[in-house]
Amino acid sequence: MAFRSKAHTALAALRDDLAGDVLAPGEDGYDDARAVFNGMIDRRPAVIARCAHAADVVRSVWCARELDLAVAVRGGGHGVSGTAVGDGALVVDLRRMRGVTVDPAAEAVRVEGGATMSDLDGATQPYALATTGGRASTTGVGGFVLGGGTGWLDRAFGLAVDNLLGVELVTADAERVHASADENPELFWALHGGGGNFGVATALTLELHELPLFCVALALFLPASGPQVVRAFREILGTGPDTVGGAVLYVTGPPADFVPPHLVGRRLCLALLTYAGGEEELRKLAAPLLALPHEARLVGALPYAEVQRMLDAPAGLRNYWSAEYLGGLPDDAVDVFCALGDDMPAPALTQHALFPQGGAVAAGPHGYPVPFRDAPWAVHPFGVWEDPADDERWTGWVREVRAAVRPWSTGDVYLNFIGDEGPERVRAGLGEGNTLRLEKVKRRYDPDNVFRFNHNIRPV
Repeated sequence: MAFRSKAHTALAALRDDLAGDVLAPGEDGYDDARAVFNGMIDRRPAVIARCAHAADVVRSVWCARELDLAVAVRGGGHGVSGTAVGDGALVVDLRRMRGVTVDPAAEAVRVEGGATMSDLDGATQPYALATTGGRASTTGVGGFVLGGGTGWLDRAFGLAVDNLLGVELVTADAERVHASADENPELFWALHGGGGNFGVATALTLELHELPLFCVALALFLPASGPQVVRAFREILGTGPDTVGGAVLYVTGPPADFVPPHLVGRRLCLALLTYAGGEEELRKLAAPLLALPHEARLVGALPYAEVQRMLDAPAGLRNYWSAEYLGGLPDDAVDVFCALGDDMPAPALTQHALFPQGGAVAAGPHGYPVPFRDAPWAVHPFGVWEDPADDERWTGWVREVRAAVRPWSTGDVYLNFIGDEGPERVRAGLGEGNTLRLEKVKRRYDPDNVFRFNHNIRPV
């Protein structure tokens, strides 16, 4: 009874103090506010604080500490693990904090913690500037960057976290700190892959790069052509410049402009080359791929922000993803990857993706806790479906993909690509050699593990 009275008083004070809103179970808007991208997640926080600015975040964390509540942090809410919400937690909801400020002279951008890729790309594109972003426009910038960050531009500009210049953070003791190479450098190091373990990132500053032209070459193939397609793609990426990227994906043909009507709803092998440059150069690079018999093609300049929306999926569907990072892509691995694409459950928005790395990813700084950067290839089974009765079918296929390509796996993983797969996978995502150092940073900034709804690093 005493706790309930204390909680009521603390919640009333929080409502009075916040410029944003406060929601509790049973109140209008609570259920909508706790829903995240992954429809498999159904968690009931104790409080949702919809913060309007950094001072609201400080006040919310202070309230959580007063009531001995763990804190979950919601930026985009796009992560497959659903850690943007937590049962019994106080959720710091940053979605009202979406400001993006571009400094074209400094080639830098300040991004508030609730901004999505769409917000970031829309702000930088008028200046012909960009930085590495995720492959979906609805992804939250904060969680994406602090988890490492791979995307269409990573071979040209490095991982997203390689472009991190500074972080404005609210720590577990409700203190505001700034981390950069010169200020709190050990915390800054830990934020390069350590995710949301150390506090609430209310804003990030990122390096920008000139991107006056961006082009794509997209071709649709019948699945039987998959092995030829992947081998041609492998050759292009192996010999091409760092400015070329892309993916090979097995998909169900979507009702999109680039998909002929007779292919909608059919399983397809889609090859996509992205290029930070002009169309003529891309056509030369793509020639071996486009010489293969294909069903449809699209080649030309597209705004980068538009390409970022190309693989968007609607929120609320059931999602189960995973990944394996490969040390090479020999012909045997190509055949296995393609056979798994042939067996992909359909129809659905599920994707079976092969992403290249190398380039600026591999050449980037190796001291950060993002060990997957050295792998030249990533296999990413991305299960998306509607009916809960199909859960085992889709999750089983994702696990089958992982097991089948494991002979070529480096063992490292990009944590933003996976859900809760246990502490061993967290260590694989951070690097065994980095674990103790990260745990010491965690002990300094969050000794009580208040920020535990994440790929968790325990304080030592």
